[in-house]
Amino acid sequence: MTDQATDLDEQFRIAISALSPRPERPTSQPIEPGSTITGATCLELFAAQATSRHLDLAARRLGSSRRGYYSIGSSGHEGNAALAAALRTSDPALLHYRSGAFFAHRARSVPGLDPIRDVLLGVVAAAADPISGGRHKVFGSAAANIIPQTSTIASHLPRAVGLAFAIDRAARLGVPAPWPSDSVVLCSFGDASANHSTATGAINTAVHTAHQGIPMPILFVCEDNGIGISVPTPPDWIEQAYSHRPGLAYFSADGCDPRDALTTAATAAEWVRDRREPAFLRLQTVRLLGHAGSDVEAAYRRPADIAADMLRDPVLATARLLVTSGAATPAEVVERYDDLGRQAAATAEKVWRAPKLSSTTAVTAPIAPLRPALVRADVLRIAALSGNRQSATADNGRVRPPVTATTHDVPHPATPGDPTTLAQSINLTLTDLLIRDRDVLVFGEDVGRKGGVYGVTKGLQKRFGARRVFDTLLDEQSVLGTALGAGLAGFVPIPEIQYLAYLHNAADQVRGEAATLSFFSDGRYRNPMVVRIAGYAYQKGFGGHFHNDNSIAALRDIPGLILASPSRADDAAAMLRTCVSAARVDGRVCLFLEPIALYHTRDLYRPGDGGWLAPARPAEHVEIGRARVYGDGADLTLVSFANGVPMCLRVAHRLAERGIYARVLDLRWLAPLPVDDLLRHARATGRVLVADETRRSGGVSEAVCTALIDAGFAGRVARVASEDSFVPLGPAADTVLLAESVIETAAGELLADVTRAHRRHAGALVSREFDSTEE
Repeated sequence: MTDQATDLDEQFRIAISALSPRPERPTSQPIEPGSTITGATCLELFAAQATSRHLDLAARRLGSSRRGYYSIGSSGHEGNAALAAALRTSDPALLHYRSGAFFAHRARSVPGLDPIRDVLLGVVAAAADPISGGRHKVFGSAAANIIPQTSTIASHLPRAVGLAFAIDRAARLGVPAPWPSDSVVLCSFGDASANHSTATGAINTAVHTAHQGIPMPILFVCEDNGIGISVPTPPDWIEQAYSHRPGLAYFSADGCDPRDALTTAATAAEWVRDRREPAFLRLQTVRLLGHAGSDVEAAYRRPADIAADMLRDPVLATARLLVTSGAATPAEVVERYDDLGRQAAATAEKVWRAPKLSSTTAVTAPIAPLRPALVRADVLRIAALSGNRQSATADNGRVRPPVTATTHDVPHPATPGDPTTLAQSINLTLTDLLIRDRDVLVFGEDVGRKGGVYGVTKGLQKRFGARRVFDTLLDEQSVLGTALGAGLAGFVPIPEIQYLAYLHNAADQVRGEAATLSFFSDGRYRNPMVVRIAGYAYQKGFGGHFHNDNSIAALRDIPGLILASPSRADDAAAMLRTCVSAARVDGRVCLFLEPIALYHTRDLYRPGDGGWLAPARPAEHVEIGRARVYGDGADLTLVSFANGVPMCLRVAHRLAERGIYARVLDLRWLAPLPVDDLLRHARATGRVLVADETRRSGGVSEAVCTALIDAGFAGRVARVASEDSFVPLGPAADTVLLAESVIETAAGELLADVTRAHRRHAGALVSREFDSTEE
C-alpha cells in the first residue's frame, strides 16, 4: 500500500484504541435519547463502511503487485452507506463509482451475496465476476437491484430519470416491471459531474416532468468531496446551483457524520417515496487516498488539506459513535474492523488466481445476442400462439414478456394492403405494434400532438393516448434516457430523434450507455429499444447541414448496434417489426434510419407511375443482416441503400436501354452488413459498383469494399460517394451529394471492357421497369 493508505489504516486503530469504553447499551436501543437511530443500525453501517475501506486497501495491494487492474476507491465516501440503509433493497440504484459502502451495505442485506468477493473479482477482472463477467470493475448486482454504471461524467443520469418515469408508467399501463410501483430510483454522482450538461439536462427533465404532474420518484445524490480529480469545486457551489431550484426538493447532509447522514438520507428517501417527486441530496464527503492508485495528490494538493480530510474519515466517525454510545467497546470495534480486513486480504489472495476471459468469443458473448428463430416467431406471433412467449423473452428475471392487447382494448384496423409511401407504412406499422403490444411506447419531440415534423406519427396519440404516445423535451439526451430507463422497466421503447444530426448531441447515450449495458452486466441487464431517426439528405427546398445530414460513421463501429435503413414502404414495415422483436427477444439496441427524402415519394421512373409505392404487409419479416435484390442482371451489381436504391434503379433502367444489365442490391442493414448476400451477388456479375450517399471518408462504402476484399472477391470493385463536406443550403447541396449521373458514369467506366457481343440478356429490367426479388 501507499504511505497514505498505511497512515489511514493505522490512524483508525490508534484513534479507536485510545477511546475509553462506555457503559454498554443494548444495540436495539437508540444511540442517544430522542434519536431514531439504534446501535444495531450503526453496527450495520460500520460493517459496510469498513468493508468498503478494506476493499480499497486490498485493491491497491493487488494493483501494486500487478495482480489487480482497478484502484479507484471509495475512501472518504463511506457515508453513502446511509443511503442504502434508508432505501429498500428493491429500489433500483445507479451508483457513482465511489459508492462502495452503499454496495457493501445492500449486498450484505441480500441472501447469497458476498460484497468482498464480488468486488474483488471485478478488481482482478475474473471471469467469475458476478456482474460484468470480468469485463470491467463496476458496482452492480441484479439480485441487489444495482444497475451497473461505468460513467465518470454522469451519463447515467438520463437513464435514471427515464427509469423513474417508466416505473410509474408501467404500473398505469399494466406492463409487468421488475420493481414495485412505489420504488424510489437512487442516482449518485460526483460534484464535478454535477456540472456536466448530461447531469444538468437530466435534472431539468426530472423537474420539468414532475411540474406537469407526472410521477418522478428519483433521489439525486451528489457525493460532494470538493474536488474533481485535481480541479477544486467551490465549497458552496453545489448548494448555490441546486438548493433554490423550484420543483426540486433539496437536502444536505454531512457524510462524515453518521447521525446526520442516516437521518437526512431517511428523510429524503421518504419524501421522494411519498411525494413521487424528485429530490436532490448533497452528501458532503472527503476524498481519501487520491483519485486512484496512480494518482499523486501531493502534486496538486497542500499537505495540510490532505491531513484535514483524513481527520474527517467517516469510518472513524462511525466507530467513535459506536463507542461513545455504548453500542460497542473500542476493542470490539477494532476487532470487527480487523476481521473484515482479514477477510478482504484472504479473499484477494484467492481471487487473483481466478481464470480470466481468454477468448474473443467469451469477451464478446453478451454484446449482440442473436436468436433469429425467436425474433421471427415474435414478429409473426408464433410464440404467442403456441404459448411459448414467456420462455422466448425471459432473461434471468430482468426481461418481461410483452402484454398483448385484447381486441376490446383498441379496434384492430383492416390489414393495410393498399400501396403506401414510406411514411404511411411506418405509421401503419406503429399502429399495429401499439395495438398488438402494450409494452410499446412511442415518444420524442413533436411526435404526439403534431404527429412528427413529417407526419409519420400523425394520429397515434389521438388513438392510443398520451401515456403511450407522447411528446418530450427538446433534449436528445433526455429522449434517449427515457428509452434507456423504459427498457429496463419492461417496455420496448420507440423514441424518435428528429434529425440525424441531432443524434450527435446525445451520441454517448447510445455508445456509452445503451450499447455497453449488456456487455458490462454480462447480459443481466439489457437496453431493448428501437430509435427512429429521420436522416440523410436530398430534401428539395429545405435543409442545411442539420436537416440534411449524411454522416453515420459515429454509429457504424459501435459494437452490437443494429443499423436498419429501409428505402421502400414494404421493407420499412417488415424491418421495423423485426427491430421491435429483436429488441424484445434479444434486448438489442436498434437504430432505424429513415430517409427523409423518400418519406412521401410515390414515383420511381416518371411522374405518376407510383413505382415507389408498396403495401405495408403487416406479417412480413426481414431477417437482420439480409439484403434485397432488384433484378438479376449479369453484367453489374449496383450496391446501395436508402436514397441510393431508387437512384440506382433508375441508372439500371437507363443502362438496360443501352444493353447493359445490372442488378441492384439494397443492403437494408448497415450493421450488421449482409455480407453473404453481398458476396453472392458480387460473384454473380464479377463487377460491383457501390453507390454511397454518405461521405467518402467514413462512409458505408468503405465497409462494403473491405468486406469484399476480406472475402477474397476477385472481381472489379469501384465506389462513388458524396463529398467530405457538410451539406449546404439550397442548390449548392447538389455539388457535394452523390448524383445519379455520377453513378451512371462510374458504371460505364467499370463496364468499359464489356462488349455488346458478350453482354448477357438477363431480362431483369427489359420487359419490366421494376422487378423485385426478396432474399
